[in-house]
Amino acid sequence: QVQLVESGGGLVQAGDSLRLSCTASDTFSLYYMGWFRQAPGKEREFVGAIRWSLGRISYGDSMQGRFAISKDTENTMTLQINSLKLEDTAVYYCAGTPIWGITPSSPTDYSYWGQGTQVTVSS
Repeated sequence: QVQLVESGGGLVQAGDSLRLSCTASDTFSLYYMGWFRQAPGKEREFVGAIRWSLGRISYGDSMQGRFAISKDTENTMTLQINSLKLEDTAVYYCAGTPIWGITPSSPTDYSYWGQGTQVTVSS
């Protein structure tokens, strides 16, 4: 059983940058690791994912530009969010999946989830 732990969330001002981290207990069985976010009253939204062994990164359609995912170590990845906007307020989740193939972008594709970290953007 893979355990994922996010950190780095908090209260920030619009225009700031924020770096979220995800630490996995084990990545040996994971093909992809990804980031999702969920705002109040909305569905969980795909931010992006890394094909873990290759380091290839894909982003959700509306996530290009201000979001940057990186693989830091064999067990950690980060999500850098720049120029934060009010609409970025959400719980951000780290996820992992053993599914291979095209980048999985649906929450149902992922087997392992962190507890989430709250990001609140104020004006």
